[in-house]
Amino acid sequence: MFSASQLTPDQVAALKQWAAEGATMSDLQRHLKDDFGFSLTYMDTRFAILDLGIQLIEEPKVEPKAEEKPALVATGKVTVTMDTLTLPGTLVSGKATFSDGETAVWMLDQTGRPGLDPDTPGYSPAQEDIADFQKQLRALIQQSGL
Repeated sequence: MFSASQLTPDQVAALKQWAAEGATMSDLQRHLKDDFGFSLTYMDTRFAILDLGIQLIEEPKVEPKAEEKPALVATGKVTVTMDTLTLPGTLVSGKATFSDGETAVWMLDQTGRPGLDPDTPGYSPAQEDIADFQKQLRALIQQSGL
């Protein structure tokens, strides 16, 4: 097992300088091997750095930007499409866009029960949209030969 006391004061100073310049733990491990001849595991390197009191500079974590939903565009009509590859466990599936711009995934399971999964939780289409959706869905299924 490696001990930080095996390092000379010059080597310790070099490690501190590299850390101050933004070196990572892996970078310091590589310097210990390439420059000083100490082949250490990552954990041994970590313990040596802790023993020497060297602080690594951590890059600020960049938070991923929240996905912004595109603005809904009210088209005033309902459109229904059928997937070429159906969702697992369904007989047929597709997508629907309602007159207010809201979208949903629709499906018929193996027993013929319909399902509608809106993109906006809790969304319920207007009665007129439901009637238009059903009419278009019936026509799509008849065209497909199911």
